[in-house]
Amino acid sequence: MGLISPVATDSRGNSITAAAQKELGKDDFLQLLITKMTHQDPLNPMQDEDFVAQLAQFSSLEQMANINESLQQSLDWDYLQMQTINNTMATSLIGKEVSASYSGVYLDDINEPGISFITDRYASEAEINIYDSSGNKIRTIDAEDLGAGTQTFTWDGRDSRGNRVDEGYYTIGITALDKDGESFNPSTLLTGKVTAVSYKEGSAYLQVNGVEIPLADIRYIGEYNPEEDS
Repeated sequence: MGLISPVATDSRGNSITAAAQKELGKDDFLQLLITKMTHQDPLNPMQDEDFVAQLAQFSSLEQMANINESLQQSLDWDYLQMQTINNTMATSLIGKEVSASYSGVYLDDINEPGISFITDRYASEAEINIYDSSGNKIRTIDAEDLGAGTQTFTWDGRDSRGNRVDEGYYTIGITALDKDGESFNPSTLLTGKVTAVSYKEGSAYLQVNGVEIPLADIRYIGEYNPEEDS
């Protein structure tokens, strides 16, 4: 009959994996120290200096564990605080004029994102390519005969096969041909009034000219002038 390998346990008697056995926590260190003292040779007890040295190691280990826990709590609090500040800032931008150079749009289960870009010249053809989070091109929207200026198109949220794709953030890439057949890349710089704010996956998105812009993509904030629309 073969030998049965002993099962390693922690200070509470729970079994631990081989990977976990490589690291000792402060409870395990204290348990080892107590076990060593319990089974020490009465004729050759642990010397005072050895005992003090091991207690000092235990104290250092405990302090390091406490510092690590406090640091993690501090990081979590800083992230939550920053997220709250960003969300509050986003709400205050409603009614403001902003400019943003965005790189993608967010699709939820009901919306049809607007895609806006600027051509600095006439474009005989243009391709709006939409990519998923893995960089796969899932859809191409074709356009023709575009004059210089701002162009806006609506994506119905479907891929090239006509299937509605999953909710998430999708990257936009735009290429165009001018009247001489030369290729150029229109700018995705967008300027307009913020009409609404939405929150998705913990991030704030501003509604500008029918396009949802991530707060982090905003490059300019100013006062909205209604006379510019007249």
